[in-house]
Amino acid sequence: VQLVESGGGAVQAGESLTISCAASGATFEGADIAWYRHNPGTECDLVGTQSRDGRTEFVDSGNARLSISQNSAKSTVFLRLDNLEPEDTAKYYCAATRIAGFPAVSRFPRETVCQTNFAAWGQGTQVTVS
Repeated sequence: VQLVESGGGAVQAGESLTISCAASGATFEGADIAWYRHNPGTECDLVGTQSRDGRTEFVDSGNARLSISQNSAKSTVFLRLDNLEPEDTAKYYCAATRIAGFPAVSRFPRETVCQTNFAAWGQGTQVTVS
């Protein structure tokens, strides 16, 4: 399976952005999905997850600026970020388990080296907020 993120870019504070993670070679049907963010000198930090039953959780449970969704074909997962703040600047990665031979994990780690092989990962997309 290959995951490809897109939709990042440079935006102004207060704007919204939807970034995508497209799967090829498999679909997200039955997969558990996570979005991570990364800045240089740090590990990948978990942003949120969507389980295979559709349940969505965010690390910052009080953050109403984020949402995760999928298209009906289960081929693309989206992370929408509303009312962006400069602190949202990061490279965003999607990761998936229960897909293409990657087993389930009990819980996505809140911090991890990006693209660790417990999951399928994309290459990331940069979001810069000024």
